[in-house]
Amino acid sequence: MTTIDKTAGAPHERIEDTAGVPLLEVRDLHVEFHTRDGVAKAVNGVNYTVAAGETLAVLGESGSGKSVTAQAVMGILDMPPGRIPQGEILFRGRDMLKMSGEERRKLRGQKIAMIFQDALSSLNPVMSVGAQLGEMYRVHQGMSRKDAKARSIELMDRVKIPAARARVNDYPHQFSGGMRQRIMIAMALSMEPDLIIADEPTTALDVTVQAQVMDLLADLQREYNMGMILITHDLGVVADVADKIAVMYAGRIVETAPVRELYKRPAHPYTRGLLDSIPRLDQKGHELFAIKGLPPNLMAIPPGCAFNPRCTRAQDVCRTDVPALHGVTEPDGTEIDGRASACHFWKETIHG
Repeated sequence: MTTIDKTAGAPHERIEDTAGVPLLEVRDLHVEFHTRDGVAKAVNGVNYTVAAGETLAVLGESGSGKSVTAQAVMGILDMPPGRIPQGEILFRGRDMLKMSGEERRKLRGQKIAMIFQDALSSLNPVMSVGAQLGEMYRVHQGMSRKDAKARSIELMDRVKIPAARARVNDYPHQFSGGMRQRIMIAMALSMEPDLIIADEPTTALDVTVQAQVMDLLADLQREYNMGMILITHDLGVVADVADKIAVMYAGRIVETAPVRELYKRPAHPYTRGLLDSIPRLDQKGHELFAIKGLPPNLMAIPPGCAFNPRCTRAQDVCRTDVPALHGVTEPDGTEIDGRASACHFWKETIHG
């Protein structure tokens, strides 16, 4: 796919995946935080891949390691107290953890961009949105203020902000929550990155605006053929957007599946609990389901399966042996493509 770089007057070639190399591959990633009270093991051996044009949704409760993994990919972890004791983060086959600080800075924004969950705190309150959008072009492409402002208006139009030309000099507080999130999306798109990480992009937005923001992201992703990692705790948000899902709990991925397969037949008790927690129109008047207990303390993760204290299916082996993330099969033994579960009794969950 070729896009035109209007500032340089020459085509900007978007490099596609070649020879089966994923756009992004995370391998056995571990992240820990050293504090006065001990070591919090926030990420414990995460593996996933994202291809060009593909959307991976990463789901889980607060504290499951979703955002920390994304921050490690972006290279924005506070280190110290954060530390990456092992693992690889490969962008187009190159390990970002072995790059120099300057190399990673060139990737960040230009090749990999992030949309944060709190647009109001992420935007500078004393700079107009046009100035903040234009800064990307001035810093990375050396544009004049006039040209950068013109491109900022184009971006605001692209993300469907009404009267963009009239509002380019407005400040963040003068926009609604949904419009501020669109501005964050515009900033992420300014350099036409190959990969976007959207961290809870619909937090605090009403349902109608959530749908609009998710539709906008999906449209822009198709237009630019970007890979996208969508981080959320809301299964309802990703149903029509994601291609595949990775469910995280206590710093580990406990289930992966194509989106339709996961909704139809979850293969881990935690995933089933998340699905059962979604309010349903056909259950009006019924008490909402909730997973009992609380997520574990990351400084004292339970032995065996970390979910065992909250799991209704837990048995003795769950309290002693950590289940590997392994392939899921049909009752006749046929492997289900793209499916894996970290549960000793996944067969009872998916086929029971």
